[in-house]
Amino acid sequence: MLFRLLRVHLRPYLGAIALIILFQFLQTLATLYLPTLNADIIDNGVVRGDTGYIMRVGGLMVAVTLAQIICSAVAVYLGARTAMAVGRDIRAAVFTRVATFSQQEIGRFGAPSLITRTTNDVQQVQMLVQMTFVLMITAPITCVGGLVMALRQDVPLSALLLAVVPVLVGAVGLIIVRMRPLFRDMQRRIDTINRIVREQIAGIRVIRAFVRDDWEQQRFATANTALFTTSVGVGRLMALMFPTVMFVVNLSSVAVLWFGGIRVDSGGMQIGALTAFLTYLMLILMSVMMATFMFMMVPRAEVCAERIQQVLETDPSVRPPATPIRTLPARGHLDIRDASFQYPGAQESVLHGVNLIARPGQTTAIIGGTGSGKTTLINLIPRLFDVTDGVVEIDGVDVRNLDRAALSRLVALVPQKPYLFAGTVASNLRYGRPDATDAELWEALEVAQARQFVEAMPDGLDSPIAQGGTNISGGQRQRLAIARALVARPAIYLFDDAFSALDYATDAALRQALAYAVADATVVIVAQRVSTIRDADRIVVLDAGRVVGTGTHSDLMATCPTYQEIVLSQLTAQEAA
Repeated sequence: MLFRLLRVHLRPYLGAIALIILFQFLQTLATLYLPTLNADIIDNGVVRGDTGYIMRVGGLMVAVTLAQIICSAVAVYLGARTAMAVGRDIRAAVFTRVATFSQQEIGRFGAPSLITRTTNDVQQVQMLVQMTFVLMITAPITCVGGLVMALRQDVPLSALLLAVVPVLVGAVGLIIVRMRPLFRDMQRRIDTINRIVREQIAGIRVIRAFVRDDWEQQRFATANTALFTTSVGVGRLMALMFPTVMFVVNLSSVAVLWFGGIRVDSGGMQIGALTAFLTYLMLILMSVMMATFMFMMVPRAEVCAERIQQVLETDPSVRPPATPIRTLPARGHLDIRDASFQYPGAQESVLHGVNLIARPGQTTAIIGGTGSGKTTLINLIPRLFDVTDGVVEIDGVDVRNLDRAALSRLVALVPQKPYLFAGTVASNLRYGRPDATDAELWEALEVAQARQFVEAMPDGLDSPIAQGGTNISGGQRQRLAIARALVARPAIYLFDDAFSALDYATDAALRQALAYAVADATVVIVAQRVSTIRDADRIVVLDAGRVVGTGTHSDLMATCPTYQEIVLSQLTAQEAA
């Protein structure tokens, strides 16, 4: 998974990667050349007392060192820049794919997990790429080059490397194998932490109302302890890795000095060559150690790459049409015919053969008991879900064949739980139509019965709105959401229980103003209050996902027992009549 992910996202940067490899190769060559020059100074300069030779070779060493520094700086800069660009591209790809998900895919992954995959998981892959450019490219070059240069200094002594390197690689490999499942577990536990924190922040008022603070703290502590335990397990393995590497490095250094001293004493090797050989041994083992550091990151990056690929390879259930229709006459004719919908894995459908007709200049209401499928039905129109059977048409065209932007221009949805974005009143109202004037915003606020409280704000339209609209009341959020839909001026308005947080007086005033503002549009209202929908031109009654009645209020009172039951649960018989 990691290789597949990087193969795709590194392809645009092959030129930069080639330059990184070139400069890392040059700086590694310079690093490998310096011990040889140092050995020459010792054997041919210091031992013989040739000051001129020492100065000449010393000057060459300074020049090589400067070249090494320049090449290393350029390589690190290019590596960091490329790694940041790759991380940016992967984040953008994940965000773009998530933006195409329907509610089904969002529910399958969960919002906390998607946030973790977009941030923490991408960061782990990005860090691996950066460390690869900075460390991993130089490690094999240094290791191979160090072996060659060590052989040039003394072949018999190089036999030690045949024992040291396999021992080091084997010890590190055993540790890494045990780390991989722990890293996967760690990412899952981070998901759990994010989910619990998200729930506690969003539901803080419910927690306080039921005095569940201690319970929630215990729940978080359990998840936090689980993450701590897994992290400690990873930390133990990491703590074991470096002492293991250093033990092998130091033991090999002692062996080189021991056997090298014997060879120097017998005249088979010079002191400068022994010094250079020891330096090359350190370079070889340090390159293995750098590779070890990389391999510590690889298991976690692999797990993160798998999680990222799961998102990127998930096809949204609501797919864009192959040949989208981008223009319609925008008459606002809505037809739902034999529509059924079933959630993936569910045993029964939520909707069964639903039929609904809505026309411009008319108000169509949908009412039914809890769980009857009202919200699911209305979500089929803007394609938050797609029907599993049947068809949803706007102006005679299946919504599945419409371009998303065209559908968005035709339909405005005010959801049951309105959401406002961090910004200002104006930025939220212009969300569906950025070119709307201030006069149009005030007009929409007037209709939505929101002008008075917006004018009372310190900065009017420029007053700040917190994320989710948490700095205003629920009724104010609903009215701003209704105003946002009015600013968009669509052909079809969908109100999904959008008046539930309003008092009766505001509800009545809003519906009266709305009747004039959207007189030429198609209006579909989902409501629990009978008073909100009793004057609708057409009322559709749902029960267990099926249409059990269609008509006006008086017609349904005479013919539909389900509607009678709903009405009489809210009104007296005299009020209902």
